[in-house]
Amino acid sequence: MQEKITRQEHSLILEGRKKLSLSGVTDVDSFDEKVINLYTEMGELTIKGRELHIDAVSVETGNMSITGDIWAVIYGDKDRKGPLSALGKLFR
Repeated sequence: MQEKITRQEHSLILEGRKKLSLSGVTDVDSFDEKVINLYTEMGELTIKGRELHIDAVSVETGNMSITGDIWAVIYGDKDRKGPLSALGKLFR
């Protein structure tokens, strides 16, 4: 019996520029303490800031939690959604 992966549509909640909750994440491309590049159901997304930290990623649901000093949330190409990579699976 194959498990069905349930994904949510993309949403973003920023709390006080310190905590970012995302849904609909399909892939994490790259990250460091200043920039996180990822893909969502709505396309590319770049988060910029200082002391950024990925607290949680769920491969099954596409949910992600990021903390740090968040300066910018920038959407890119809406057609690039990227498959879930092995890197994304590391944060399960």
